[in-house]
Amino acid sequence: MKAVTFTFSIPRYLLGSALGGVSDAVVFGGPSAISLSQLPDPVLPGDRWVSLEVIAAGICGTDIGNLVYSASPILEPFASFPAVMGHEILARVVDVGPAVSGVSPGQRVAVDPIVSCAVREYPESEWCPPCAGGYPAACARSGESGAVRIGGHPLARGITVGYHSDLPGGWGERLIAHESQIHAVPESLDDETASLTEPLAVATHAVLRSKVEPKERVLVLGSGSIALSTIWALRALGHEGDLVAQVKRPKEVELARHLGATAVVTPGAAAREALLGTGARAYKPPVGPEVYAGGGFSLIFDCVGNRSSLDQSLRFASPRGRVVMLGCAAVVRRLDLTLVWAHELAVQGSLGYGREQWDGESLHTFEMVFRLLAGSGARIADLVTHTYPLTQYRTALSTARHHRKSGAIKVLLTP
Repeated sequence: MKAVTFTFSIPRYLLGSALGGVSDAVVFGGPSAISLSQLPDPVLPGDRWVSLEVIAAGICGTDIGNLVYSASPILEPFASFPAVMGHEILARVVDVGPAVSGVSPGQRVAVDPIVSCAVREYPESEWCPPCAGGYPAACARSGESGAVRIGGHPLARGITVGYHSDLPGGWGERLIAHESQIHAVPESLDDETASLTEPLAVATHAVLRSKVEPKERVLVLGSGSIALSTIWALRALGHEGDLVAQVKRPKEVELARHLGATAVVTPGAAAREALLGTGARAYKPPVGPEVYAGGGFSLIFDCVGNRSSLDQSLRFASPRGRVVMLGCAAVVRRLDLTLVWAHELAVQGSLGYGREQWDGESLHTFEMVFRLLAGSGARIADLVTHTYPLTQYRTALSTARHHRKSGAIKVLLTP
């Protein structure tokens, strides 16, 4: 099968870190760690595994951050290479192991890419606390090999498909998945909408964790698919209060309003006016930008994750407000944390999805997304702005990386 593979190495890391900001050719071209390869089709390793052919796979901002070496290497011990990338996966079932139930050949499925204790095939009695608690994104065994054997050796370490040497991701023609990772897609969903299941689940999980109140004042920072998915998730889950979205470009303004934002602002003066409209008062310290007292947003979702967005989140939050970090912030230099303690702010990280308690039920976040999509009527497929064949992966990655120029929100690769 054809697949886009990534091989991490220290020399390439140093080269990409030094020159990646100058040229796409360094991080996506010949000298880079990423290439289109011909690989053997993956083989089912056990009775509870499923063989899949990829329909579409998304390019995530985290993928770009890793490929251009702007992400922190702190999670590298929980990955294995070379890896077929792509963790936002819509696929079709080709074959199933004899113990698999619930899906059959020909069905479309969304793949939960998290490599859990169940995927590693440990007995349920031996699952780690996060997996036993329904949150495998924090699996305590992600740095270890698994019990199941693939290609004659124990399953390699790794948090997620897409950064795993034994479990190919969606930037290829074929992959395998454990039955616990498979979620049948309702026939009512078109392929583009279904391909967004994973980022929609990320946003849904974050909104549930935030314990948002129906009428509280919320600010969402970011122009990408996660920020727009967060706006959708807030409204789909019943939030009725003021919801301000901070975006940058006309297409994103239109989408944010359609998905439920009551006001849409651009960074800078317009965002400041929105803050003052909450009753906040501006004060100028002897050195540095304004600070505010009174008013503010009681809940802020930072879907950007850089120094500027985190600084804004801390300044715009009301006293005892909450800041949910959905943008994959890494090393942040010169970030003033004074307001965290001075205003008793709660800063909460959010990653992935798992088993949620919702409406009196316990179900996977992907299943929640399917139900919410059925009732929302939102044009979620509009988040997909570009689709490329696998052979044009360099163009696809460049389009996603330079989204300010290309207007990209979600870029898909298709075999």
